[in-house]
Amino acid sequence: MRNALIATIALFALAAWPSSVFAGEPHKLALQISDNDAEKMNAVLNVAANVARYYSNKGEEVEIEIVAFNAGLHMLRDDTSQVKPRLKSFAQSMPNVKFMACQNTLDGMTKREGKKPALVDNAVLVPAGVVRLIELNEKRWTIVRP
Repeated sequence: MRNALIATIALFALAAWPSSVFAGEPHKLALQISDNDAEKMNAVLNVAANVARYYSNKGEEVEIEIVAFNAGLHMLRDDTSQVKPRLKSFAQSMPNVKFMACQNTLDGMTKREGKKPALVDNAVLVPAGVVRLIELNEKRWTIVRP
């Protein structure tokens, strides 16, 4: 009886373990930025760089998406980004880090400003930033807001 209980507990523990550990899939991390604050933007970039370096040193792959919405979209705006040089550096040295820009937020900024703000070259538009995070979560990505 005791062995059956231990075996059952072990099976539940294995079932709860992320599937990427078993399938050799890359680790998956989504980072949220929703504030127009240079300190928070740099924190997000620091986390992305540290995680990418950690897994690279272990010989493991990691996919990272930085999802910018609300005031955080300024991070990816060509005219207002306080971290633009770092974004360019990421594009050159960390192709596994992707930058997702919220179309809803961009539409709102366009309406308020009377023209569509340009985004940095490595930004990818998604229909809605929060929806992107929901979808990534449903695909078992880890979501962090540094």
